[in-house]
Amino acid sequence: MNDLCADIGWKSINHHGEQLCGDHVDVVDQNDNSTVVVLADGLGSGVKASILSTLTGKIISTMMAEGLSLEECVTTIAATLPICSVRGVAYSTFTIIHLINNESAELIQYDNPLVIMLREGKNFDYPKKELSVEGKTIYRSLIKLKENDIFIAMSDGCPHAGIGVTQNFGWKREDIIDFMEVAVIPGFTAKTLATKLVDECDRLYDYRPGDDATACVVRIRKREPVNILFGPPRNRDDCDRMMSLFFSKEGKHIVCGGTTSSIAAKFLGKPIKTSLNFDRSDVPPMAEIEGVDLVTEGVITINKVLEYAKDALDKNELYEQWCYNRDGASMICRYLFEEATDINFYVGRAVNPAHQNPDLPITFNIKMNLVEELSECLRQMGKRIKVSYF
Repeated sequence: MNDLCADIGWKSINHHGEQLCGDHVDVVDQNDNSTVVVLADGLGSGVKASILSTLTGKIISTMMAEGLSLEECVTTIAATLPICSVRGVAYSTFTIIHLINNESAELIQYDNPLVIMLREGKNFDYPKKELSVEGKTIYRSLIKLKENDIFIAMSDGCPHAGIGVTQNFGWKREDIIDFMEVAVIPGFTAKTLATKLVDECDRLYDYRPGDDATACVVRIRKREPVNILFGPPRNRDDCDRMMSLFFSKEGKHIVCGGTTSSIAAKFLGKPIKTSLNFDRSDVPPMAEIEGVDLVTEGVITINKVLEYAKDALDKNELYEQWCYNRDGASMICRYLFEEATDINFYVGRAVNPAHQNPDLPITFNIKMNLVEELSECLRQMGKRIKVSYF
């Protein structure tokens, strides 16, 4: 067993004028270290395409996760989905990325643009074996994984981007490779990389996409723990125990909240260096404590982080804000969204007297709800989450 894990993210844009996307991505965990990722592209666009791709993705991902063979999956799809009366085609195209024990990747590709693989930041020409299943030509590959390997699966709306608008023959595969080789240099998350690719497709379509376009990115990386301390314990006698557990954990350490910072500084025997610099008007300034990677305000900052997290799981329109800004919320986002794979929350249940002011919309329940909502968002991002209350 190795210490690798997969960061998985995707984004779609709809065919102009359609409310539903004809592409669908499914991610199913077989166990802690094995995952099935399916990108399905339904025939045409709109409602019919959405139904076809969703059924295809669900059938394949579920059957593959249960260990059934590719032949059984394809046969089931052919038997399940209706035949198009015009084209005589029964089901959508698909790409499968099967991560096995985070040691190898099995790629299975049918009629979608071939997966682009980047190794050490450059295009890697992986081996492909041609198979015939139910009369369909399918490409199969088995690849030994290395840290920083990146797999980019696409629907055909990506290479078709801009045909007859900004490009004569669409966005060629080699041009997409060049674009992504530059994009991966900063070490963005899989979600951000997928967003950059699809946003560029949207631009090439002049923001009126002639087809559904989806990119799904899988980034192989080492596990990185991050620990976040939020609020003092209910019982003051638990302060040392809470701090001992927090600071003994491997990985980066983030402390959120004024009282919490004071307790952490006292435990470490270090002063707090405060700042009055507001990088954003809606996020309080940060502080510094030697031995702590990041020190921020509490509830207001975490609420902003939650706002960014919800957007990241949806349209990811705010990623350029938290990617580049230097305020406390943006810094936490970079730690949690980009760096962390395993996140340990240490949450104090003490009631902050300042929050009892009836003029403030902050209550103890809101604080607890913030932790629960943020934890759930991070789980949906594929993070391992552990929450300990004190």
